[in-house]
Amino acid sequence: MNHSYQLGIVMLLFFCTSIICNAQEKKQDHFSIFKPVQRELLREMETDRPDVTESPITLDAGHFQLETDLIQWEREQSETTQTHTLLSNQMNLKMGITGNTAIQINYQTYVIKNEKEIESGTEEINQGHGDLTLRIKHNLIGNSKGDFALAILPYLRLPISTFEDDSRLEAGLIVPMSYKLPGKWKLGFQVELDRLKDQDQLAMHTEFLQTLTISHSLVKRMDGIAETYYTYDFKAHQFSNFINAAIQIEIIKDFKLDAGLNYGLQHTADKHYFLGASYRL
Repeated sequence: MNHSYQLGIVMLLFFCTSIICNAQEKKQDHFSIFKPVQRELLREMETDRPDVTESPITLDAGHFQLETDLIQWEREQSETTQTHTLLSNQMNLKMGITGNTAIQINYQTYVIKNEKEIESGTEEINQGHGDLTLRIKHNLIGNSKGDFALAILPYLRLPISTFEDDSRLEAGLIVPMSYKLPGKWKLGFQVELDRLKDQDQLAMHTEFLQTLTISHSLVKRMDGIAETYYTYDFKAHQFSNFINAAIQIEIIKDFKLDAGLNYGLQHTADKHYFLGASYRL
């Protein structure tokens, strides 16, 4: 059984689970993109950033939210190539469709990528916009009440990049969960299965990702976030391990800033450093 078929089976199983869980959840008010939730009834602002673990809580119906890496610097290294990438406005635009469903558009507005061949020392610099990713988040449990929440988030990445010649169609399924602990601690967990392009050749591979994150208020309006996660490449039979740390500050209501790092422990694992913002309309 090939990995593409396995990915399709997993996605089908989670959509079936969605139908079952929705039948068990209490029916919500009929808010929609055409009947927005009143501002006084909005849930507390939730963001999918700054950690890798997505929030299982969806954006309220009829509202928009912009989350972006204002600036992000990445360093990657394979056996043959060292890559430095600078991203500006890597955004995630969200729109609440129903009480439990929101669509998301991810876009890399501007990217400068410097690739250096380790053996020869040859460098190549490319710049332009990145790929476009379409995502839909559907909450299954705990969107408006309760300590536990669960969602599914399938995505499709369209290869429209102007700075990468080998950009390819990618897809995956993300399953984020969260649990509210005593003392205002919050635990997050995520599993993810992706079909991605290889870094050094025109081929594809299947990758599994699992995260664990914990957050707590440091001072008023400032949260601290610590996270660990790993990825497993089924083709290369290779694990990559990461530790992340970030802070998120509420500047005013519905506007937050964040900063942090996403650090790969292995020599070949990516290292990311970022400054970001989130704003809800």
